[in-house]
Amino acid sequence: MTTTRVSHVDLVDQTAAQVRAAIRNGDYDGHTAGLAAGKLQCNLAILPERFALDFLRFCQRNPKPCPIVAVGDSGDPMLPTLGHDIDIRTDVPRYSVFRNGQLSDEVTDISREWSDDLVTVALGCSFTFENALLRNGVPVRHLETGKNVPMYRSDIALVSAGMFGGDMVVTMRPIPEHLVDQAKEISRRYPQAHGAPIAMGDPAQIGISDLTKPDWGDAVEIKPGEVPVYWACGVTPQNVLLQAALPICITHAPGHMLIADVAEGAETTILPNH
Repeated sequence: MTTTRVSHVDLVDQTAAQVRAAIRNGDYDGHTAGLAAGKLQCNLAILPERFALDFLRFCQRNPKPCPIVAVGDSGDPMLPTLGHDIDIRTDVPRYSVFRNGQLSDEVTDISREWSDDLVTVALGCSFTFENALLRNGVPVRHLETGKNVPMYRSDIALVSAGMFGGDMVVTMRPIPEHLVDQAKEISRRYPQAHGAPIAMGDPAQIGISDLTKPDWGDAVEIKPGEVPVYWACGVTPQNVLLQAALPICITHAPGHMLIADVAEGAETTILPNH
């Protein structure tokens, strides 16, 4: 039986369950920015149980880049607190599989990699608060242009736990200068999606040398009158896991998130500035 491929545009108005079904069926393996508006999107870290406690300590000590929203049982691929039928082995558009600190493969299904000692940790994603920005009239450039959000390694040190540590990864969105305060206030209301920005303006202040060359995602234009604004990013734990060189760990591919059935967070409308 031949499956029918669907595009990002085809899925924009679909429910979270419908988007996951397209992903599970192999019909879609693209980025999830702008999909299932109003639903929580999640970064993933899947690792052997013997490393999970230290990793959870690391996330608890670094809540801005690593806001924990769900933890699975050992060997169980289901995440019932995020959705009644979520199967973590099939419901993410694209996964990165790392072995001994090296990217081993990018796949759309991790059933063959799954084992009884793996634990899934789901972390909040900034794609969640982007919906709130749009609803309140704050433009999001990568969504306007159909791109993935630009992500950068910074020199912001993290608090270590066991073998896990390193520097923060950030996302950047160019925001019109008169809307920056509004964007900060909106995102602050979503602590499970990284909350308020961690910096704005000159990228050199956080160790980024060139905004036109993101480490992940796509470069976007910064127009006159706009300010680059930086948020903590859920690719941070992926970078940390890579440095820890575990025998195996699996993450979402950057920009390719798990979409949950639960709401993204409290909805508060922020009136535009005049």
